[in-house]
Parts: sequence; structure tokens; C-alpha cells
Amino acid sequence: MTEEIVLTVASETAEQARFSLVSIDLSTIVFTLINTLIIVFLYFKFLHKPVCQMLDKRAETVNKDMDDANKAKEEAQAVKAEYEQRLQSSKEEAEKILTEANRRASQREEEIIAQANEEAARVKMQAEQAIEREKKRAVNEIKEEISDMVVMAAGKVAQKEISASDNEEIINSVLAQIGEEN
Repeated sequence: MTEEIVLTVASETAEQARFSLVSIDLSTIVFTLINTLIIVFLYFKFLHKPVCQMLDKRAETVNKDMDDANKAKEEAQAVKAEYEQRLQSSKEEAEKILTEANRRASQREEEIIAQANEEAARVKMQAEQAIEREKKRAVNEIKEEISDMVVMAAGKVAQKEISASDNEEIINSVLAQIGEEN
């Protein structure tokens, strides 16, 4: 008899399902609602905390990676700024060195020219002094020779009394002697 009841209920249910595609069955709704509540409860009881922790850890990792990337970017910018500053400083120092070298070269050039001018003036003055000394020595030698000749001529005049023709002859011979010595 139980079999008959089960068969009857099953056949009625099959007929109802065949005739009614959309039907509202309160027991199915309650059963589905209870199942959904159990799944939600189990989710919150066992999965919600681990999933939230995993998502939080992932968010922390992403934030840390972003912070590290920003920090690395800032460090790179600082290194770049320092490099640019050093490059500018090196350029300025090179410019100063070149300017100083040019200034020293100009100063040394002026010193060399001044020394050369002083040396040229000194050599010229020494040459002029040497010329003047030679001129005075030559004049003194000529004076000595003339005085020797005058003494010689006076000696000859004193040895004999000279006539006008003898006087002329003596003067010519003295002049000829002077001409031969010079």
C-alpha cells in the first residue's frame, strides 16, 4: 500500500509538472532559502575571514610595491639631480680652470715680453757704452799719435833751422807719416 501511495503522489506531481511549467511551491522556496542561508552562514563562518585576510595581504603587498616603486623613483630623481649638479659644477670648475690658465698665460707672456724689452734695452745700452768707450779710446790714441808727431816735428825743427821750403817738407812728411799709421 505504501507503494501505491508513493506512486499516486508521484503521478500527481508529474501531471502537475507537465501542465504547469511555472508554479510556486512554498516548500521549494523554503528549502532553497534555508540552503542559501546555510551557504551564507558557512561562507561567513569559514571563508570570509581568510578571503578578507588574503585580499588585505594582497592589498598590502600591492601598496608596498607601489611605495617601493615611488621610493625608487624618488631616489632615481635624487641621483639624477645630484648627477646634473655635479655635471654643472664640473663645467663651472673647468671654465674657471680655463679662465685661470688663460690669465696666467697672458700674465707670463707679458712678463716674458717685459724681460725681453729690458734685456734688449740693457744690451743696447751696453753696446752704446762700448761704442762710446771705443770712440774715446780712438780719440785718445789719435791725440797721443798727434802729440808724438808734434814732438817729433818740433825735435826736427829744433835740430836745424828751417827754411820755408824745409818747413813745408817737414809738415808734408809728418802728414804722410800720420796717414800711413792710420
